[in-house]
Amino acid sequence: MKTKQYLNEQRLLVEKALAEYMLPAEGLFRQHIEAMRYSLFAGGKRIRPILCLAAGRAVDDAPAVEQALMPAACALECIHTYSLIHDDLPAMDDDELRRGKATNHILFGEAEAILAGDGLHAFAFDLISNRTINTLAPERLLAMTHCIARAAGSLGMVGGQALDIANENRDFPFETLRDIHRSKTGALIKSSVLAGALGAGADSQQIQALDAYGRQIGLAFQIVDDLLNATATTEQLGKAAGSDAERGKATYPAYFGITETRNKAREAVELALTALKCFDHKAEPLRGLARYIETRSH
Repeated sequence: MKTKQYLNEQRLLVEKALAEYMLPAEGLFRQHIEAMRYSLFAGGKRIRPILCLAAGRAVDDAPAVEQALMPAACALECIHTYSLIHDDLPAMDDDELRRGKATNHILFGEAEAILAGDGLHAFAFDLISNRTINTLAPERLLAMTHCIARAAGSLGMVGGQALDIANENRDFPFETLRDIHRSKTGALIKSSVLAGALGAGADSQQIQALDAYGRQIGLAFQIVDDLLNATATTEQLGKAAGSDAERGKATYPAYFGITETRNKAREAVELALTALKCFDHKAEPLRGLARYIETRSH
């Protein structure tokens, strides 16, 4: 399987679905929805929805499964996009560039950016719960919703961001660094994998394996993010390079150095691949995604 080709094909499918589902920028709330759409359609790899779809097909490779999972996959991208809008705010990471474009608050103002993020967060759960576009059984939808909500909230992504901010410019033990990465980035990535598995009707053994896989690629993703922030250019990243060090962020390069950080990313990916041993060829996209996460350049 050619991973880059697979990623591009799946990204186009996700973007087509997002375009169909997303509210049009018209009527009374036109300006607010325009701000939501700006960040949602500003580019991106769509890794989280692709992981959701790939996990579902690893469990059940019927084409209908991918179609049934698409609303939840798009919901995950809405949650991820909202988190980026809020992360970029002056009170958070204070970034002016995202994916090579002006961040939401630079273009629309801070208040509208906050509300655009809020709107995308709520719209995600509108998508998952909308019975006119969802064909999955209610019990599967409920399990997926709980999984995603928990990962996005105070015990996951939001809590991780709070912990990250609280530890800027401070000495920190490795356990704190691990908890930040596990929560801030890892939780939503793991839930993307598990949501696909739950929607496809995975059994307990498959859930356990995909939980371990998701945990490790979530860690690898954030480790590589840390590494790229320290080694890549602003042009390569599409956002400010070197910002983690400037803000005194808790990162793997700050704790381990560049060489050992690369080793940590590789170790996490190898553990992720090991977790998939109980799956056959249907999980090959998940294996390719794990390797891509380690070697990506932006």
